[in-house]
Amino acid sequence: MLIDLAQSVGGYLHDVFFVRLDWWVVLGFVAQVSFTMRFVVQWIASERAGHSVVPMAFWWFSIGGGLLLLAYAISRRDPVFIIGQAFGVFVYMRNLYFVLRDRDKGGMTAM
Repeated sequence: MLIDLAQSVGGYLHDVFFVRLDWWVVLGFVAQVSFTMRFVVQWIASERAGHSVVPMAFWWFSIGGGLLLLAYAISRRDPVFIIGQAFGVFVYMRNLYFVLRDRDKGGMTAM
């Protein structure tokens, strides 16, 4: 029974990670890494500052990763993923607009 389970799981993983691997999946992985980097830069900036900080790079990684994930979702024809990423990219762009506007007015200093 355990051998059958291991073979089933192994077959599933082989199918998902090798058989179905195409350029869209590679783009999806690149997009996910880019999107994840926003949390890494935010974490590092906050650790350095000793308090919560949202650096400019957070918004740029959010927009870049979100657009790549949106392209991936469109290629996969996933309506839930498409709506979620499209809305997210809109929010990230709007937040970046506010940061840039406030910085230009001399309000906040952005990293």
